[in-house]
Amino acid sequence: MLIVLNIIFLLSFLGFAYLNLNDIDWYLWVPIYLSAALCCGMAAFGQFYPTIYIILIAFYLIYAIYLFFQKDGVRDWIIKYNKPSLVESMQATKPYIEQTREFFGLLIIAGALLINYFAI
Repeated sequence: MLIVLNIIFLLSFLGFAYLNLNDIDWYLWVPIYLSAALCCGMAAFGQFYPTIYIILIAFYLIYAIYLFFQKDGVRDWIIKYNKPSLVESMQATKPYIEQTREFFGLLIIAGALLINYFAI
């Protein structure tokens, strides 16, 4: 079951990395998703490096906390803007949408790596 889950994570994170190639900050997000994809892909084939997992999980969670408290971040999306839909198109007047999407992306990645960390 864990092998199937890791293959799903691998393919998902590769897809997310691909979708971020045209983003303004692709140089940050493509490596974020590729490193998670690599970890999940290696775990699917029995390769597991706990130290790398801890470093990546810490980075993802610290960056998520930063996005939460940043101006026009997740906290502002909740309190100041009353949680509007995150599926609408990104606009320069609504940077909180991008920050919140990135926040949840980091939580998904950290969650996937935590599953592996505790299951393997």
